[in-house]
Amino acid sequence: MSFPSWTLFAQSVLSGVFAGALYGLLGLGLGLSWGLLRTINLTHFAFAFLSAYICYQLSAVGKVDPLLTLAGIVPLMFALGSGLHWLTDRFRLTPFSSLLLTFGAMGIVESLMQTVWTADPRKLESHYAEMKFRLGPLYLPVPEVMTLLAAVAISVAVWAVLRYTDLGKALRASAEDAPVAAAFGINQRRNGFLLAGTCSAIAGIAGVCIALSSSISPSQMYAWVGVVFAAVMLGGLGSALGPLLAGIVIGVSEAVTMAVTSPSWAPLVSFTLLILILLARPGRVR
Repeated sequence: MSFPSWTLFAQSVLSGVFAGALYGLLGLGLGLSWGLLRTINLTHFAFAFLSAYICYQLSAVGKVDPLLTLAGIVPLMFALGSGLHWLTDRFRLTPFSSLLLTFGAMGIVESLMQTVWTADPRKLESHYAEMKFRLGPLYLPVPEVMTLLAAVAISVAVWAVLRYTDLGKALRASAEDAPVAAAFGINQRRNGFLLAGTCSAIAGIAGVCIALSSSISPSQMYAWVGVVFAAVMLGGLGSALGPLLAGIVIGVSEAVTMAVTSPSWAPLVSFTLLILILLARPGRVR
């Protein structure tokens, strides 16, 4: 173990913040679905990578600006998320049953992506990848900065909706006591479709951020499951800001671990946190 230079250490921390913002953005929709709809939606990861591939296809082949692809990706993911919620709601699935269903759907989407784009890694070459800001000796890649800004903006917006709007109060009331909420006239079915679609739309935005900042392959989405689950559990189910803060903590911890030791030790951080949370507070898994 050797301590890196202060410049390298600071750059590693900055990289951890950017990675953690992406963890938090991916975890936001997963945590809201789990905490407010009682659905453990593993298809969230498949939707994110499907969005990344669609962004890649439209940008690399169709020459569309990657950010403009959001105009088609967000409505598509909203529709897919709402459709999946219709299925889970139609058959009154328990959280564990929804986990099994969405795991199967995740495999189906993976097979679809392999059929269309093969299993080979793809990298989107865009003009954003070449753009960097400089802060003293530190470099801030534009795709990572956009990811951080998007994660903060979306998390704060969701927090404000849940806290200050009638829709947010209705969603929280339904999650707390569904029969009483229904007795007061809350349309849980409509709100459920809206929330499920929004969670998948957020996954679509995260997918575009992934396409802009890293290479993609269909099987790569499984590598994100553990660390995003850790961010969700650490941040709190149904929380808007928790997954972002937890994701940044995990991202910085991983980056510092890689800088001080070796990259192979990085996964130890997220999985150790996940195990400790499950052991210390098993009641958080509902």
